Amino acid sequence: MSDRTGIFEGDDPFAIARRWLAEAEATEPNDPNAIALSTVDAGGLPNVRMVLLKEIAEASFVFFTNYESAKAGELDAAGKAAFVLHWKSLRRQIRVRGTVAREDGPEADAYYASRSLKSRLGAWASRQSQPLDSRGALMAEVARQTARHGTNPPRPPFWGGYRITPLEIEFWADGAFRLHDRFRWTRQDPAQPWRIARLSP
Repeated sequence: MSDRTGIFEGDDPFAIARRWLAEAEATEPNDPNAIALSTVDAGGLPNVRMVLLKEIAEASFVFFTNYESAKAGELDAAGKAAFVLHWKSLRRQIRVRGTVAREDGPEADAYYASRSLKSRLGAWASRQSQPLDSRGALMAEVARQTARHGTNPPRPPFWGGYRITPLEIEFWADGAFRLHDRFRWTRQDPAQPWRIARLSP
């Protein structure tokens, strides 16, 4: 697939997403891989927060978090999620909706090991989304976990990744006079081929 601008070139939405992210890494001042991740709680009330996308794989999008957090509980319960990547410097965004599965094996181990020591120890110390008495209490827990695990902490059993396999991906690029370019890839099942449609702005 191609368009007059050339920025949508190709029929593989993951390749387009990787290309856009690479371009954003050269222009966005902070966290070009930040996504607004949306989930729903048991009552159907939406939740949204920023997390860092760590991989655009061959057929999915991967990020990592604490499995005991509110977001993880909602992801596990619903098995579905949505997110948006938005780059102000490029005037582009990508919206994704799909199914969710844990990424809890060697890939999660490898990413955890690549983080800084302080971040690895922080993952052990933080009871994410739980009430906290004070920052002092948090730092005391960091010190306790540092004494316990030293300089080579293993990945916590409550920390790992999620893989979002999209059923819908929409690419949006700013256009003059608000005549934006929008293309949507949709499929009913990950085994099915994509259907591509241009959308009105």
